[in-house]
Amino acid sequence: MPKPKVLPYLEALFAVVVWGASFIATKIAVGQISPISVVWIRFAIGIPILFVAVFMRKQFAFPKGSEWWYFTLLGFLGISFHQWLQSNGLQTSQATTTAWIVSTSPAFIAVLGWLILKEKLNLLQSSGIALAMLGVLVVISKGDFSSLAVGHFGTIGDLLIFISSINWAVFSILSRRGLKEHPSTRLTLWVMTIGWLITTIPFLAQGKITELAQLDARGWIAILFLGVFTTGLAYIAWFDALGQLPAAQTGAFLFIEPPSSMIVAAIILNEAITLPAILGGVVIILGIWLVNRKG
Repeated sequence: MPKPKVLPYLEALFAVVVWGASFIATKIAVGQISPISVVWIRFAIGIPILFVAVFMRKQFAFPKGSEWWYFTLLGFLGISFHQWLQSNGLQTSQATTTAWIVSTSPAFIAVLGWLILKEKLNLLQSSGIALAMLGVLVVISKGDFSSLAVGHFGTIGDLLIFISSINWAVFSILSRRGLKEHPSTRLTLWVMTIGWLITTIPFLAQGKITELAQLDARGWIAILFLGVFTTGLAYIAWFDALGQLPAAQTGAFLFIEPPSSMIVAAIILNEAITLPAILGGVVIILGIWLVNRKG
């Protein structure tokens, strides 16, 4: 009986831990320069790494005809708008709170799949969606539901992150068509590249390039981490794992992302690990697990 390969599991683990830490790196970076500058420089660093990976796998090809408009839409939603929401959100939202809210995207994907693609949604999955939303309310309110009753939905950053989670679900649903015709690495490359080019317009028009001089050593480490590891290497590792492991096994690793983010945020940003964050996180994970169950 052949021994199971260890490398794909390590690659999936590497990707989710890096993505979990990305919220902390982003929070450090937006503390020194504007969100649009953070988004622009991280993708300027990460895209060439992805280009190399696509070329090495002999998967490079230009979009054809109307695909340019399709990739432009995906680039705007998945990169320009999505990263704007998260980077601006992290100015006032805690990295831990952000990680837990973002983890609810599969719930919104399930809802949109039901509404738009007419995919079936059973009682168990519906219960999972309700649980995930309850967990978000616990995390955002820090266990104080009375604050929600008077209209205090956490910080403005929490609201932006919540919108980003819904936006990512829309992006994911729209991406399904492209994934039928393109390898995931190629699709990601063009989505990132076009999204970065869209972001370049306001970045240059507003003269934000001068902000890069404001970054200190800690800020540059955060930016380099986002560019090299989060935008480049983590995606490559994730797609390698997806190509060798069943989707369900790979997807299960995503449950590690929010707890890893919470631990790193506590170490680097001194964010408190509170009981409501832990309880809300457990409820979210249980909900998303139910959403992903078949039958």
